[in-house]
Amino acid sequence: MSAFTLREASLADIPAICRIYEHAVLHGTATYELVPPDETEMTARFLGLTRQDYPYLVACDAAGEVVAYAYAGPFRARPAYRWSVEDSIYLAPEAQGQGIGTALLGRLLELCQAKGFRQMIAVIGGADNHGSIRLHEKLGFARIGLFEGSGFKFGRWIDTVLMQYPLNGGKSTVPDESVYPGTLS
Repeated sequence: MSAFTLREASLADIPAICRIYEHAVLHGTATYELVPPDETEMTARFLGLTRQDYPYLVACDAAGEVVAYAYAGPFRARPAYRWSVEDSIYLAPEAQGQGIGTALLGRLLELCQAKGFRQMIAVIGGADNHGSIRLHEKLGFARIGLFEGSGFKFGRWIDTVLMQYPLNGGKSTVPDESVYPGTLS
């Protein structure tokens, strides 16, 4: 697979998103979930983000099949965090190493920049998740922390890597409250 396209995700993509995420839950440490959520739950999560105008993207292969997805959402629920978003990216195993993650994260950065957010935070499950760490480093994220032994999955303790990318000048200017890009609900 070498040709792919990016587009906004839709409700019709939920079954493919569920398949990709199920594999991540059952075989990887990128997520600390232990049981894959069903389509009803994934639909609720999707709507919770898209109804608040957070970006949610999919990557499709040459045949039009969804092979990866990415989204940005609130970093934390407290009001002072409202200018920060957290990114999430998941690829089907056959889509890895094709530049799809780079394209998805790059587009997510552009969209969040355009919306006026000030920080993007990556919360990466597994200090040994070298693919995700390299992807974020490649696009300019800086490592800002490590939560040692913060997750327990597959019979072992897993570290969490924190990375950060400043958007719109980051902390160097005061944001315009009248054009707040997200929601607090």
